[in-house]
Amino acid sequence: MNRGDAARLGFDPERLDRIGTWMESYVTARKYPGSSMLIKRHGEEAYFHATGYRDIESGALFERDTVARIYSMTKPVTSVALMMLYERGLFTLDTPVSEFIPSFKEMRALIPGAMSIEETEPAAVPTLHHLLTHTAGLSYPFNPGVLAAAMEEDDLIFRANQGALAEMVDQVAALPLAFQPGARWEYSVAIDVLGRVVEVVSGKTLEAFFETEILGPLGMKETAFSVPKEAVDRFASLYTPLAGDAMALNAAQTGGDPLRRFDQKEGSPFLNADMFSGGGGLVGTIDDYMRFAEMLRQGGALGDVRLLSPQTVDFMMQNHLRGEIAEMGPQSFAEQPMEGMGFGLGGAVVLDPARARVPGSVGDFSWGGMASTFFWVDRKTGLSVVFFTQLSPSSSYPARAEMKALVHGALVG
Repeated sequence: MNRGDAARLGFDPERLDRIGTWMESYVTARKYPGSSMLIKRHGEEAYFHATGYRDIESGALFERDTVARIYSMTKPVTSVALMMLYERGLFTLDTPVSEFIPSFKEMRALIPGAMSIEETEPAAVPTLHHLLTHTAGLSYPFNPGVLAAAMEEDDLIFRANQGALAEMVDQVAALPLAFQPGARWEYSVAIDVLGRVVEVVSGKTLEAFFETEILGPLGMKETAFSVPKEAVDRFASLYTPLAGDAMALNAAQTGGDPLRRFDQKEGSPFLNADMFSGGGGLVGTIDDYMRFAEMLRQGGALGDVRLLSPQTVDFMMQNHLRGEIAEMGPQSFAEQPMEGMGFGLGGAVVLDPARARVPGSVGDFSWGGMASTFFWVDRKTGLSVVFFTQLSPSSSYPARAEMKALVHGALVG
């Protein structure tokens, strides 16, 4: 870190050093195998630190060019893809998803208090806006509830090796909704469904659309659904403190090694993905994702490449719920606090830092991934922050609140 540049950008260099100490404490305590953090302010690098291992067993270090699973940090990318098509006048956000995916035409929803998947009533077809905001009535297998249990039984998780996106989306559509569209907020596979909408509208696979319209233009050369062949040796292993499946939150059992290796480069489904999961399928490097974050911070453009208009990005970063997430009765797993937080298109939006009990600016935009990766963009202070590690589930430790306290504690000018 260039301490002079950090000071010029409004940071206290000694306070910034606390971040590295904190990161190293997580490695020493065997909470994270390794991690990296990159901070930019007004587009200039203020801080970078990496520590620990991308693979504990081999001793390979977690470095700046480590390729990691970003899981749900794919969701903002898919949301941007949809909004790029929206800007071309190809649909409105009130368009029912059945206009693009016919299997959603006849929908039913679980009745309030349903105890079985058969207890349903007629339901409206979710709109694209419902899907973008996780209010469509869909769920995830790792959530609590009747629908989540049915999804778990059918293994509807959109893993990298689960085949064609279209087929799994149709399986999701065959199940009832957890609630009437718009009634609640529940973290879900909705963005995977939107990934299929992008395919139908664009006439390209999601992989091809991402590469030609977003990743390629932004210079995100090492971000993809499959680990680039030249980067396989830099692909990190995934660890979990759970005794079983790293994603099986309903049956989560701790015990034994807090850093049990769950997926490694040898034999990983991410080496040759055949499922293009818009909700959680990308792998990439921290510098690549910072390019995406900086595009958002700068209102849809990076250098001379523009993906979205500033007006569209402003629209995405507004709260699209009728209140904060906590007021919409969430029962699901979530990778963000719910009080004091709203939800935009593709990520969470700070409504009241005091209620969220985490430092930040009103309007800052963020999201994370199941492997404990995280990013946020604070346009009021000019901050873009990206954090990478590889530990699932992301709810294992309160790291995101701690890192926001560290970063804001170092920002003094």
